[in-house]
Amino acid sequence: MTQKILITGASGGFGFLTVKTLLAKGHQVAAAMRDINGKNKAIADELSKAGAKIVELDVTNDQSVANGVTKAITALGGLDVLFNNAGVGTLGMQEFFTTSDYQRLFDVNVFGVQRMNRAVVPYFRRNKKGLIIYTSSLLGRIALPFYGPYQSSKWALEAMAENYRVELSTFGIENCIVEPGGYPTTFMENLLKPTDNSQATSYGEFMKFPEHMFSNFENVLKNNPQQNPQRVADAISDLIEKPYGEKQFRTTVDFIGMGDHVQKYNEHLEQVMTGLYTNFGINGLRTVKK
Repeated sequence: MTQKILITGASGGFGFLTVKTLLAKGHQVAAAMRDINGKNKAIADELSKAGAKIVELDVTNDQSVANGVTKAITALGGLDVLFNNAGVGTLGMQEFFTTSDYQRLFDVNVFGVQRMNRAVVPYFRRNKKGLIIYTSSLLGRIALPFYGPYQSSKWALEAMAENYRVELSTFGIENCIVEPGGYPTTFMENLLKPTDNSQATSYGEFMKFPEHMFSNFENVLKNNPQQNPQRVADAISDLIEKPYGEKQFRTTVDFIGMGDHVQKYNEHLEQVMTGLYTNFGINGLRTVKK
């Protein structure tokens, strides 16, 4: 069945690939991004020629989100799926990220998602149906050094999605999280770095570790062609096309080993949460009402 889908962060990475993948499968897609007449004009034109509806949207701006969602729904003639994909990563010593750095990051990765949901959920509730997908990360489940602020934002996103899953289930709205590992995309090229390195010398040689670790990881990606970002787009497409009410809540997408461990963690957590909700007599809220 053809779906009407709004995707944020469509100018690069998983967003761009997912737009192209869904269009090729016959879905209608609104590709949302910033600066469609400036730095993203060439990408916007490419996606437009492929059949996407291009929407100017900045997830860090309330009015831009409201206007963009309205335009997307009008252009598509409705909306079935919101894919919250816009996001930014970080690299560096956690101590050196200022509160302003954190605010900038959370404004995209967490508050941006809340803005989008607040704009779209009323529409889904009126229709008593809808699907919200969140791009999280394996780092939204575990902690590795030198990605602290990013991990904090994705852990927050996971909790947000967990609550939306429960609070929206009685309205027929599905919520699903996709947790990719690291992939060679434009996301890796635009990592935020800390703005206050005034204490760097006190870390001595340890200051070299973040860039060293990141460089090693880039080499791992180069030597593992199976870690192809298209596989994430395919996983998202498969999730969207699964029958209503049968979608798994969390989907890991990783082919270099870490995803298997996180998948086991997710399965155990699902058992824990089922037990807790059963004890409270509200386990039915974790299943979408068809």
